[in-house]
Amino acid sequence: MAKYITVINEKGNIAVDDTILVKDFPATAGSKMLESFSPLFTAEAVERLTAKGYTVSGKTAVGEFGLDLYGETGKVTGAAASLVKENKVKAALNVDLNGAPRRAAAIEGVTFVKPTYGTVSRYGVIAAACSGEQIGVTAKDADTAAEILSVIAGHDAKDGTSLKDKKYQYKTNISVKDIKVALVKELYDVADDAVKAKIDAAAEAYKKAGAKVEKISVENLGEIQTAWTILMSAETTNNLSRFDGVKYGYRTEEYKNIDELYVGSRTEAFGFLTKATIIYGSDVLSKGRYEDCYDKSLKIRRKAVEALKELFGKYDALLMPAYSKTNYEDYPEEDAFMKVLEESLFTAPASISGMPAVVTNGIQLMGNYFSEGKLLGLAKALEKEEA
Repeated sequence: MAKYITVINEKGNIAVDDTILVKDFPATAGSKMLESFSPLFTAEAVERLTAKGYTVSGKTAVGEFGLDLYGETGKVTGAAASLVKENKVKAALNVDLNGAPRRAAAIEGVTFVKPTYGTVSRYGVIAAACSGEQIGVTAKDADTAAEILSVIAGHDAKDGTSLKDKKYQYKTNISVKDIKVALVKELYDVADDAVKAKIDAAAEAYKKAGAKVEKISVENLGEIQTAWTILMSAETTNNLSRFDGVKYGYRTEEYKNIDELYVGSRTEAFGFLTKATIIYGSDVLSKGRYEDCYDKSLKIRRKAVEALKELFGKYDALLMPAYSKTNYEDYPEEDAFMKVLEESLFTAPASISGMPAVVTNGIQLMGNYFSEGKLLGLAKALEKEEA
């Protein structure tokens, strides 16, 4: 299938996820539910790029609402990342909800930066998990990612989650000498040999450049993985409740009353993974489960942020896999929820905390809030080593 849902300008240099709005062009978020939706305004991040002379090439295929591994529920895997790899575009804007753009970048061998939550406006994103999803940038290299991120970052009064009084400049020309990098043992140990080889190569490159690399243990990664899945599912359940076939979205043709309209529309329009996420989200928000699931996950998030901040008081960056394996096999549709849950072990720390992460050369770097410049500098050091 085509990597573009819609081509806007064949000479354009920026591809845009189909979860990000561009006025008058379809925005489906990879779902039949929104197959006829055409927005009346353009996302703030896109507006900032076009104001600086960049042009949108088109809307790229995504997995339904960005919930899957790397686009497979949209029938096209890693569409934006592969366009960047093939030099069809300079860069792409992607919504990182549960790590899909990071996994795609790792598989395709390009660079992706998920910035600190609140640095890039979410105005004009088809929301699913509001407390963690963030627009990021896929590019061929760290310098290009920094260039695009510098344009789209900054306060936006239209977005209630946008951070105020912050100015962002992302400089990649840093000295790696004496930078402290921590290799996360628990994530390294569960990756396959091909992924481990990429991590080992990065660690050796950093040591050669004068950085200090230490293998460490990070506690409670499983709890963080589960907590983010609960929070993401609960928020997705709430956000997608507006797509009901009555006021908004796909409408079934066969119904006798409002209940049948509601149930039929959502049953026909949502894919299996989205339905599974909604069912799980509804369960953890239910009266008998709220305190043990949702409320507890919020507490785990607070503790995780505190623990990560303490860790970044000792180290400049965490070095870890973005995925468990370099290639994903096809899997039965009914396994989708568990497959995504398993892989979120590697991406959940940055998602639940809102801290930045950079993927390059098949590895993932994570840092403290507002450390994107340092992470991109570390990414650039690896690029030089590979060149």
